[in-house]
Amino acid sequence: MSAAATAGSGWDAHGHLFGPYDHYPLAGERSYSPPEATAAQYLAHLARLGLSNGVLVQPSAYGADHRLLLETLQAQPQLRGVMVTHPGALPTLAGLHAQGVRALRFSQRSGAGQNFAGSASLADLQALAPAMADAGLHAELWTDCQALPALAAVLRQLPCPVVIDHMGGFDVAAGPAEPGFQTLLRLVGEGRTWVKLCAYRNLGGRVDDDAGAPFHTALLRAGAQRLVWGSDWPHLRVVPAPDALALLAQFRRWTDSPALAAQILQDNAQALYG
Repeated sequence: MSAAATAGSGWDAHGHLFGPYDHYPLAGERSYSPPEATAAQYLAHLARLGLSNGVLVQPSAYGADHRLLLETLQAQPQLRGVMVTHPGALPTLAGLHAQGVRALRFSQRSGAGQNFAGSASLADLQALAPAMADAGLHAELWTDCQALPALAAVLRQLPCPVVIDHMGGFDVAAGPAEPGFQTLLRLVGEGRTWVKLCAYRNLGGRVDDDAGAPFHTALLRAGAQRLVWGSDWPHLRVVPAPDALALLAQFRRWTDSPALAAQILQDNAQALYG
C-alpha cells in the first residue's frame, strides 16, 4: 500500500450538495428538484466511508449560482470543487484554483439523455478551454459511449486534461468491446483523459451486479494511474438509493489489489485535486 494511503485517507471524487434551501435556493429554470443534501451530511458521509477528502460537483439545478459550492470550499479546506459556468459569465477564471475549484463541468450526451437545464455544453468547453488551461483547471465531461466516438478528436485537441464522469456511461449489454467504450480506453491510455470509477448508474442502480466488473478491469489495464473513484452521493433520482459503503466495497473487490485501490483512492486523486 502507498505510504500516502494511511488509515482514514482517500478521496470521494464525486458528490453533490443541495441546500439548505432557505439559504441556497435552486434555480428557477431546472430539470429536477432534489431533496436537501447538506454539507454536514456530506461530511458525515465521508467519515462513514473512512475517507478524508471529497470533490463537490456543482449540480445543474443551481444554474449560475456558485455560492453553495464556493462557501463550502472556503469553510472546508479538505474539499475541492467542480464548477459549472458559461463563456462570459465570469470576468475571469483566474483565482478559482486558489478557492479550491479544480475543474469546470460540461455535458454532451446522446439521445434522450440530452443536457439538463443549467448545464454547460461541449461548445462552451471549447470556448473556455484556453482560459481553463491558464487558470490551472481541467474539464469534467458528463457523456456516454454513444456520443464519445464523435467527441474524441475534440477532446484530444484541448489544452487541458479531461475527466469523464460515470465510467463513460458504458452500455453493459453491449460489453467492453463496444466501439464507444473502446474509444474511452484509448483516450485513457493516451494519458490526458481521466475517468471516474462509478458504475452503478450504468447497471440500473444495482449495486450487487458484477456485470460492470469487466469494464472496470479494462480501464485498470488501459491506465490505472488516470482513474479516481466517486460515490455520486446523494445518488440523485435512483430508487432505491445505493449504500455508498457497498459501492466502495464493490470498487475494492473489482480492483482486486489493495495497493492499486489505495493508489486510486489517494495518490491519483491527490494528483488531480490536491
